[in-house]
Amino acid sequence: MFSAFANSLKIPELRSRILYTLGLLFVARVGAHIPLPGVDPKPLQQFFADQTAGGGGGLVGLYNMFTGGALVKGAVCALGIMPYISASIIFQLMTAVVPSLSRLQQEGDVGRQKLTQYTRYATVIICLVQGVLLILALENPARLFAGYDVNTYGQIVVVSKFWFMVQSTIFMTAGTMLLMWLGEQITQRGIGNGVSLLITVGILADIPGAAVATYQLFFAPVGVAKLGLPQGIMMVTLFIIVTMGIIAVTQGQRKIPVQYAKRVVGQKVYGGQSSFLPLKVNYSGVMPVIFASAILLFPQSIMSQAGAAFNLAFLVEFSNNLLQGHWMYYTLMATLILFFSYFWVSVMFKPIQIADDLKKYGGYIPGVRPGEPTASFLDFIMTRLTLAGAIFLTIIAILPDLLLFQLKVPPRVAYFFGGTGMLITVGVILDTMRQIETFLLQRHYDGFLKKGRIRGRSTSTNVAIGEAASEKSVLQLTAVMVIILLIGLTAWAVKHFAL
Repeated sequence: MFSAFANSLKIPELRSRILYTLGLLFVARVGAHIPLPGVDPKPLQQFFADQTAGGGGGLVGLYNMFTGGALVKGAVCALGIMPYISASIIFQLMTAVVPSLSRLQQEGDVGRQKLTQYTRYATVIICLVQGVLLILALENPARLFAGYDVNTYGQIVVVSKFWFMVQSTIFMTAGTMLLMWLGEQITQRGIGNGVSLLITVGILADIPGAAVATYQLFFAPVGVAKLGLPQGIMMVTLFIIVTMGIIAVTQGQRKIPVQYAKRVVGQKVYGGQSSFLPLKVNYSGVMPVIFASAILLFPQSIMSQAGAAFNLAFLVEFSNNLLQGHWMYYTLMATLILFFSYFWVSVMFKPIQIADDLKKYGGYIPGVRPGEPTASFLDFIMTRLTLAGAIFLTIIAILPDLLLFQLKVPPRVAYFFGGTGMLITVGVILDTMRQIETFLLQRHYDGFLKKGRIRGRSTSTNVAIGEAASEKSVLQLTAVMVIILLIGLTAWAVKHFAL
């Protein structure tokens, strides 16, 4: 495996893509630390640090995880990439029910470009709505954050409210559009799926804080409740089992045998060999969990922010019922995961087309007649596999709550033992490693595994990959990022060691 990483830097195109991806991810992380003009993030950070759940829980904790900590920091990218994902979900659902959008999707590159343009317009609208509601909530933090005392922590907004709302909404909308552009550039010129990588890096950015919180769980001061050795062994075992389970189900396949008939073309005989058709157990990958989380986050954030902004207690109360720990949350989460699992399969998996292609090239499934019976057989098999995959995703998505509510483990620690964050992280890392391995095998290098290959998700197969950025551009981007990093480290050192 280590030799594969070393060989990745020996291929010029792959090296450019990796460095380009790292540079743009660094830009995204910088945007998550630049505070909005007129916002003092220290009171909000101190408030969540004082919470018994550790780092904030519920809606804000989950949304803050997707934004990579930018929400609690009051950063320019406080809305994160979620408005773009919400807009993408809306248009993917609409293409299934609106004939005009469905025709656009079938028109090839021109139609997909128009759908992408409509998605961007919808992203701007969602950003404007969420931005205004978030600013109104920050101006009255006690309405949104239960237990927040202005006299204890201080005001979050320290400037004139009207102009602050205007400029902050514009800045946060621009931050989300910047993240959207960075994600598209990573997908086209980098390595991996850009939007998924942005979410993953935001989740992994909390590893140092999670490590500190884990240490405090077992080495708390005298007189403070702490976990013992049995709980520690259980957590490590659970972490290993969950990780292995996610990888196994993500990589799992049902191999359908396919036999090709012999054909005589001129004086040569073609066909006659046996093959198989791989059907993935979790065909949709982590996308149902992302979609379900985004769908739950969107009404939660809108209703909680609107209720806090306009002092509507029933909206805040209803949004609180959609948080972790409430039966409504788990019911909707399981239902949405099941729905999006089948929805994704119905959009991406075409049994009729597969059956026609098999018949066209002289292939058939033993014991099944070609044509429509083959399509029905494949649809039946995929339906059962999708149900198993959806049940697995649901179990993993709610698994952290066992630690969160039973052992009182902080959310920033529990998120690494399953749930949305764990599924996204493992799935995206596998997908990125698969793309890197493809470049290595094409250049006759060994992959990451000595036996077999990494079977990544099939969700990114329709993503067009453009040419890699030139080495000159990559070196210039790397130099700028290194300079920014050195300036940041110098400023941090001066601030902390000068006191």
